[in-house]
Amino acid sequence: MTPGRRSSTFTRLLRHGFTDPSAAERLLDSGELAPLRDDPVLLEALGATADPDLALHGLVRLLESQAAPAARRELLDTLIAAKPLRDRLLGVLGASAALADHLARHPSDWQALVTYEPRDLHPGVEEFERGLAEAVDPISLRVAYRRCLLSIAARDVCGTTDVHETAAELADLATATLRAALALAVAGAPGDAAVCRLAVIAMGKCGGHELNYVSDVDVIFVAEAAEGADEGKALKSATKLASHMMRICSETTVEGSIWPVDANLRPEGRNGPLVRTLSSHLAYYQRWAKTWEFQALLKARPVAGDATLGQAYVDALEPLVWKAAERENFVADVQKMRRRVVENIPAAEVERELKLGPGGLRDVEFAVQLLQLVHGRTDPSLRSGTTLDALQALAAGGYVGREDAARLDAAYRFLRSMEHRIQLYRLRRTHLVPEAEADLRRLGRSLGLRTDPVAELQREWKRHTGVVRRLHEKLFYRPLLDAVAQLAPGEARLSAEAARERLVALGYADPAAALRHLEALASGVTRKAAIQRTLLPVLLGWFADSADPDAGLLNFRKVSDALGKTPWYLRLLRDEGAAAENLARVLSAGRLAPDLLMRAPEAVALLGDGDGGGLEPRERAPLEQEILAAVRRAGNAEQGVTAARGVRRRELFRTAAGDIVSSYGTETNPAEADQGALVDRVGAAVSDLTAATLAGTLRAVVRDGWGDTLPTRFAIIGMGRFGGHELGYGSDADVLFVHEPQDGVDEREAAQAANKVVAEMRRLLQLPSADPPLLIDADLRPEGKSGPLVRTLNSYEAYYRRWSLVWESQALLRAEPVAGDEDLGRRFTELIDPLRYPERGLGDDAVREIRRLKARMEAERLPRGADPRLHTKLGPGGLSDVEWTVQLIQMRHGWHEPGLRTTRTRDALAHAHAAGLIAAEDAAVLDEAWVLATRVRNAVMLVRGRAGDTFPTEPRELAAVGRALGYGAGHAGDMLDAYRRTTRKARTVVQDLFYADGG
Repeated sequence: MTPGRRSSTFTRLLRHGFTDPSAAERLLDSGELAPLRDDPVLLEALGATADPDLALHGLVRLLESQAAPAARRELLDTLIAAKPLRDRLLGVLGASAALADHLARHPSDWQALVTYEPRDLHPGVEEFERGLAEAVDPISLRVAYRRCLLSIAARDVCGTTDVHETAAELADLATATLRAALALAVAGAPGDAAVCRLAVIAMGKCGGHELNYVSDVDVIFVAEAAEGADEGKALKSATKLASHMMRICSETTVEGSIWPVDANLRPEGRNGPLVRTLSSHLAYYQRWAKTWEFQALLKARPVAGDATLGQAYVDALEPLVWKAAERENFVADVQKMRRRVVENIPAAEVERELKLGPGGLRDVEFAVQLLQLVHGRTDPSLRSGTTLDALQALAAGGYVGREDAARLDAAYRFLRSMEHRIQLYRLRRTHLVPEAEADLRRLGRSLGLRTDPVAELQREWKRHTGVVRRLHEKLFYRPLLDAVAQLAPGEARLSAEAARERLVALGYADPAAALRHLEALASGVTRKAAIQRTLLPVLLGWFADSADPDAGLLNFRKVSDALGKTPWYLRLLRDEGAAAENLARVLSAGRLAPDLLMRAPEAVALLGDGDGGGLEPRERAPLEQEILAAVRRAGNAEQGVTAARGVRRRELFRTAAGDIVSSYGTETNPAEADQGALVDRVGAAVSDLTAATLAGTLRAVVRDGWGDTLPTRFAIIGMGRFGGHELGYGSDADVLFVHEPQDGVDEREAAQAANKVVAEMRRLLQLPSADPPLLIDADLRPEGKSGPLVRTLNSYEAYYRRWSLVWESQALLRAEPVAGDEDLGRRFTELIDPLRYPERGLGDDAVREIRRLKARMEAERLPRGADPRLHTKLGPGGLSDVEWTVQLIQMRHGWHEPGLRTTRTRDALAHAHAAGLIAAEDAAVLDEAWVLATRVRNAVMLVRGRAGDTFPTEPRELAAVGRALGYGAGHAGDMLDAYRRTTRKARTVVQDLFYADGG
């Protein structure tokens, strides 16, 4: 060959899509292709394939494998003369190395592609059964199966059939193959076949008539005894036949395997019997089956064996399938199953997962199946096992918007086409998009992307997965809005009854009210209504993920009514994804946060910080600065305290919202795993906020009554949870008030001023207003309620020196100055340190007194009728148990262990362990119980809007507490069990540490 000609051929090959023109030239110059070397038709046909290099290589191998020159000549002549064969054969060789291998092993099978009759274009089960009829053993069955597969692939790659039709043909071929395999099993054991009737039920993609090239074929077996046969013996025989049939299809031979037959969708999975009678199946599904098992039965279809028995199976179970949506937590169960699938994908593969990843095939399938189960109860037209047929029926019935359905249909077809072509190459079961450039190029070209196959493929793939991500959940909610909106003429809408069904399935207790809210929010032609129609489908999904969707939607309507005319509100929700999800979580998680928000709805802006910083609690110093500045601007004390309480309400909302969002997690940020960190964050935030509010109130009262200087130095000492930085949302502020007359001021005048300050602070902080009151509790003062509200430092010193009881010393363990004169607060701390950390520790009498007091408190204060095991404060292993145990250690050892001199329970516990005073395991048990009990109390306040020490008894409230603590729908019982288990372990430790005689 002359250099010029070589250069010309080389260029032509490049132009026709060859990536290795030199190798292609050598193959074209080989003896097998000599007659066609200069035939432009061949080069054109090769260039039309997905991988011209692969196609040419496969063609040469096929020609080489022809046994005789006449056979080779026949192939070449047909290749040139018959365009249908040329396109089919080269198309397969350019798309599938595995089928090229099959043709090289079985060189005459190419003739299966020659015929081009109308009946060959869309074969069904009967045609495939004829194609497999000559198979007499597993090996010949595999060869015949591949021959049939060859014809399916040829029609697929040439565009004769679309992806929907190809999947149906693959399912029909699987049906024919299962029948042939069962026939071989029966022929091998006629005695077993004689005593039983066995039916094979296809499930999954085979049952749905939408199979892949390479996939497990999911089946369920049902059997009955033949007339006069013993049932036990019949089941054993049927099990032998079923097992043999599975082996025939699954085992690897010299011709490879066909595909695995998977029977794990049967009742009890792999732990259950392989074969059951119809009555046994029915009993299981009536009593034990989970929601996902009914979802799987959507695709059940009898395919082999006893057709009458198979149909009886489907007829018996179908009514149960269409009742599945009536099960409690139905939607939550289905969505949880979907999330679990995604979570189990290896992180390195998520972005390449066509089937299971976000925006993948499974998202479309789950969304369609969910809608089928909800509405198929009353509309038989929806009862198709085929995804695309079901999607079309849903659109026709108005259950899904036509435009959304069309976009999902296109995305599903594209993704399934990708999946088919990826599997076809090696005939291997995979759903991962390849990473190699050559594989991506072949894949792109096989889908008709020829200009820049790799870039175009990546672009189209991402576009379609993006469509699915946006639509798959919205698909469930958007038609609810269409049901109450004005639609274009001819557009089908969800009927009122269908909308009610869907809302009930989502967990709405009052679907009629929910539809009224949707109508109020989304009807009309205003820009506001248009934005609401965009937001609501997603918000409805988040509301449905809560324990009280009704409250979420109602609260959203209230906020929208209050803020709907402000330009920033809907823009915030539309443009900042975090804001909308955060708002949905906050509005449906309970009463406290929505109540705080309704009093000043503009606080919704706190939810819009994309990185979550808007919900981070603020530090004490800037909080106090803001409150003091507001007090300075106010005209009088009442106005100043009103401003301080407004800041407190806003910051309480910030803290509660952050707690809820961190507990629930969002699509971008998982739930906070460290429960202790959540508790510490809330405790510190509410305690700092309370201290700043008291400081501002003190400043307002002093300024209003005395100007810049009070006649007496004045300090507020935090006690109890306040002093320990452990306040909850519903906690009072436990305090002591201490004062010291200014130089030259009469003690009586100073005392009057101090008492007036306290009285005015308490009054102003409890005035009826839109802001929650702050209750001040001074009952831990000397002499309790009988003693004076305010004492001088000298008076405290005299009392504690002469009259102090052991419980008062214990209470002072939590004392910490929180507001007022810093020097006076410091000197009060110095005064009480010897009391709370007595030198040489506690005597035996004092220890006995503490134990006696604790026993009396548990006996007298536990509410009548309350279950002690579920009382977070006084119950066994609860807050009191842990705190008194830690405080006893502090009073015994604080004098020589500086780390124990802290007002914070968890810090003291950690230092006790570090000092060797408590074993690591015991410290961990106590810490876990204390954190859990505190979380429960906070959750109860968030849910009910009022404080409580026990779990709610109302089911929705209990479920909401469970959601706040990380328990999914239907798992409130698990939460209670976990609480009892945790506190039981803590009680055992408390008995060892608190009641032990050692020290």
